[in-house]
Amino acid sequence: MTPSARIQAAIELLDAIIASARDGGPAADTLIARYFKERRYAGSRDRRAVRDHVYDAVRRAAERPSSGRAAMVGLARERGDLAALFDGSAHGPAPIDAREAGAEAGDVPQWLQPLLAEPAEQQALLGRAPVDLRVNRLKAARQEVAPLLPEAVPVDGLDDALRLPEGWPVEQSDAWKQGLVEVQDAGSQLISTACGAGPGMTVVDLCAGAGGKTLALASAMGSQGTLIAADTIRSRLARLEPRAVRAGATFIQTLLLDQGHEERAVRDLHGRADAVLVDAPCSGTGTWRRNPEARWRLTPARLDRLAQEQARILDFAAPLVAPGGALVYATCALTDREGRDQVDSFLERHDGWTPEPVMTPMGRAHGHGILLTPGHDATDGFYFARLRRTG
Repeated sequence: MTPSARIQAAIELLDAIIASARDGGPAADTLIARYFKERRYAGSRDRRAVRDHVYDAVRRAAERPSSGRAAMVGLARERGDLAALFDGSAHGPAPIDAREAGAEAGDVPQWLQPLLAEPAEQQALLGRAPVDLRVNRLKAARQEVAPLLPEAVPVDGLDDALRLPEGWPVEQSDAWKQGLVEVQDAGSQLISTACGAGPGMTVVDLCAGAGGKTLALASAMGSQGTLIAADTIRSRLARLEPRAVRAGATFIQTLLLDQGHEERAVRDLHGRADAVLVDAPCSGTGTWRRNPEARWRLTPARLDRLAQEQARILDFAAPLVAPGGALVYATCALTDREGRDQVDSFLERHDGWTPEPVMTPMGRAHGHGILLTPGHDATDGFYFARLRRTG
């Protein structure tokens, strides 16, 4: 591909990403993979260059652009090297007209800015994210794994965390193939630790998804006890099984829930769990470093729906906790509506619960919980709180 053809390819991909964000379709990474699967003539350098163009344009625009061309024109107006490639060549884009509007630059959609817990850190939400690993204690200790990954550095304060540069091909390493490590952001690891899971306990991961935090809980439990991974989406839970086998965590039980009727499936667990983790569905504002086009998907109406769903999940999660047990609420979101305010509202609705301080090597106190942000902690953005059942 010529440099101009790479720009045109980026424009085509951006058109698809914009439409998918508008209509609730696949994520950008999925669309990019499909695009190049159908265009095998593109070499590795072409794919890398096009991908960089796409994500540079996505990161630059806070609001969803009108088109892929508008997104790239906005970027090209700031970069003369790209503007020169709008040359009208056979496979390249048409020249930029002096009156042509490009997408405006920004970090966060304007409507969302006053809702963020830390508005001053907006730019950091779009930075490049490293690759964080969690050492699987079921198979090895960090000092045993580190020599297999000489580029990795420890993460201060987290005994099982290693950090690699952005884009490092973890799944090609022997450490990953042998189940010695899992890809997991350091902040996510901290939330798993906050659950206080240990051998012999009964622990429920109520919104388990593909099981990243479930596997961390399994490691802490030493494969001893009862660990239940529950979710409403079958395909997500199906992804956990091969991961658990690779990690040597085959004692995990999965539970498929019927969305809107979850209470039926979890009734037998009432009052039995030593710890329940609610890693609730959320806006994902804390993960924009990895999924910057998620800004184009979020709307005020969707945020309203998410906040309602978070409260509903907390309400049916609470009865599962045994007296003296812990309920850990977490989101990878940085709006107070989804974090601090959600916990405050829960405590107003439910008697017999006490917020419990969490000793943490990173983050800062925020309401009754802990706030982690890319700018302050070099992790994804999270809010989490631990509540003890005292009544």
